[in-house]
Amino acid sequence: MQTMPQVSFDDLPVDDAIREEILDHVAELERFSDRITGCHVVVAQPHRHRRHGRLWSIRIDLAVPGSEIVVNRHHGRDHAHEDIHVAIRDAFDAARRRLEDHVRRMRGEEKTHAAVEEESP
Repeated sequence: MQTMPQVSFDDLPVDDAIREEILDHVAELERFSDRITGCHVVVAQPHRHRRHGRLWSIRIDLAVPGSEIVVNRHHGRDHAHEDIHVAIRDAFDAARRRLEDHVRRMRGEEKTHAAVEEESP
């Protein structure tokens, strides 16, 4: 990666353990593709309900040559995301899938559908 990955906490105290977990996930993405030029991850809790659990929102911006991959995981109704580790895992799984799609497109391995021939009556 050309620039150091950035991890931001939106209106939250900085948690070094969470930052290290995120940086480990970023390193896994780098092992998959060495073409990542930058990464910025934002951790937030947009809605802090008193009666319900606190849901986490994770945004990942990956800079790759010729494109930017953005994953914004905010699951307002997915209460599994009351656990920050689950929210981080799900966000990075989505980022990995999008990065895989991008790498396939760059290699020219994108799926093509065969043209359907129409029969004449």
